[in-house]
Amino acid sequence: MRTLGLLRHAKSAYPAGVPDHDRPLSDRGRRDATAAGAILHARLGTPDLVVVSGARRAQETWVGVAAAWTHPPHHVADERVYEASVEDLLLLIRGIADGVESLLMVGHNPGVEELAFALAAGDSDPVALELMEQKYPTCGLAVFAVPEPWQHVVHRGARLASFDVPRG
Repeated sequence: MRTLGLLRHAKSAYPAGVPDHDRPLSDRGRRDATAAGAILHARLGTPDLVVVSGARRAQETWVGVAAAWTHPPHHVADERVYEASVEDLLLLIRGIADGVESLLMVGHNPGVEELAFALAAGDSDPVALELMEQKYPTCGLAVFAVPEPWQHVVHRGARLASFDVPRG
C-alpha cells in the first residue's frame, strides 16, 4: 500500500507588482507551514519523495514543513505542478518510480483540491471526506492510501484516510 499526501500551499501574501508565480508566504502562511510539518510527520512519517511546485509560495511552504524532520525527505521542484489540471497531476503521479512508497505533493488550487476529490474512493473515511467537502483551504492536507502502483492510479482509486487544516 502506498501513501499519497496532497498539501495545498500555505497562505500567501499579495505584494503589489509581484507576479503570481513569485508571491511569497504571508506571516500566517509561514506559521501554518510549520504546523503542517508536525501533522505531516505524524501522518506520513518520512515521505520517500516530495514533489513541490516551483512557485515561490509552494517552495516556502515546503521549507516550513521540512523543519519537522531532522533530515528532511528528498524533494524536487516541478513546474508541472503549478497551474496543473487533475489530468496533469495524475500524469505526474503515474510517472513516479515504483520504489517510492510514500509521496507528498505540495501544490495549488484548484488542481490539488480537484485531484483529491477525483481520487477519493467510496471507502474513504467519511469524516475526512466531509471535512474536505466543507473547504480545502490553504495548507489543507489530504492523505490517501493507494493500493495500486503509481502508474495505475485512476479516478476513485485511492482511499482518503485523513484531512487536516494545520494552523500555527
